[in-house]
Amino acid sequence: MRAALNNIITRPGYSKVFEWGRLITIAGSAQILIQAIGLISGILIIRLLPTQEYALYTLANTMLGTLTVLADGGISAGVMAQGGKVWKESDKLGEVIVTGLQLRKKFALMSLIVVTPVLFYLLREHDASWLSSIMIVLSLIPAFFAALSDSLLEVPSKLHQDIGRLQKNQVMVSIMRLVLITLSLFVFPLTAIAIIGNGIPRIIGNIKLKEIAADYADLTQQKSKRVSEELLLMVRRILPGAIYFCVSGQITIWLVSFFGSTKAVAEVGALSRLTVVLNVISTLFSALIIPRFARLGNDKKSLLSKFMQIQAVLTGISIFIVGAVYMFPGEVLLILGHNYQGLNLEVILMTVSSCIAMMGGLSYTLTNARGWVLPPALHIMGNIGVQVLLLALMDLSNTKNVLIYSIIVTLTGFVMLFGFFIYKVIVMKSDEAVKD
Repeated sequence: MRAALNNIITRPGYSKVFEWGRLITIAGSAQILIQAIGLISGILIIRLLPTQEYALYTLANTMLGTLTVLADGGISAGVMAQGGKVWKESDKLGEVIVTGLQLRKKFALMSLIVVTPVLFYLLREHDASWLSSIMIVLSLIPAFFAALSDSLLEVPSKLHQDIGRLQKNQVMVSIMRLVLITLSLFVFPLTAIAIIGNGIPRIIGNIKLKEIAADYADLTQQKSKRVSEELLLMVRRILPGAIYFCVSGQITIWLVSFFGSTKAVAEVGALSRLTVVLNVISTLFSALIIPRFARLGNDKKSLLSKFMQIQAVLTGISIFIVGAVYMFPGEVLLILGHNYQGLNLEVILMTVSSCIAMMGGLSYTLTNARGWVLPPALHIMGNIGVQVLLLALMDLSNTKNVLIYSIIVTLTGFVMLFGFFIYKVIVMKSDEAVKD
């Protein structure tokens, strides 16, 4: 019996299936645990913070995402693309990581200068006091500086598929966050306290993350001028789109912040928490699929086949999730508490928008992993054209219309990315052609 089982496992076709099964089981079980803890933490924040405070928390979290995107500017995509070429050489991979980290520090200062005044203005517009606004802005700093390095320090582990230790570190961070939030918000139900509770565990987790990365990349290497030039070339191509994504990626929050009420901001923020299951999928794909995709050779048939397989899987997952929410919207809303009941249509629309955004985001990452960047002029102008038309035709003072707007905009971006990838594969030169 054992011999027969070993024969099955060692066959090329079956061994690959078992290997993928092992990786998905390890990464999937850890991610389910991480996102479950994250969901509990998020629900605790929603339930423990008054509606006014949760609206401010939503604004601050949105700005944290904006800060992180601006501070990255395409550096993480460039590091993954460059690292995929030298992932077996510790010294060269170390050069890529160190260079990326140093570039990010420079971008961080610029993003703080740009974004902080906007956050302060929005907080004051939604009735935050001067003291509360200052405390919220200051509380973002620990989480922001942690975000500067974690995605880059994960690259060596992802390229070498050391998923186990990566997931253990994330579980530790999630548990610490849950404990801090639980202990602090029961006593001090304030936005700044919730943000600090999110930031401190992330800093501690990054210390361990650096130790893990050092096993695969020599982080004592000096900054490489050649790598810096390659990364900046990637940044120049990605940054305009990244700036645009700062707005379009959180379009629902931005719109309700400027056109809607504080209550609407809280509603959109709370509804977005329910789509946390999509983070499991995005993280699994980022850890397991994207690095392998970056390592693929320039074979047109293989690249196109893998890309279409990924899109088919994501479409199936999205249909299942939207269908489940459509059938049980009231039960889903029970999680948020009595302040958010009756938003049945809104929770379905939020789920549709989030699923499309997930597919667009992963398509964007897949494209960048190949070193391909959709021309910013085409991407931004196309999306802005759609947005201007919608702004002229729609009343964006209520949550429902804002979510419909978001669905149309995110779908437009996804279709453009999908088409661009297909185009790049068609015009790409194969490895054999390059050798000739």
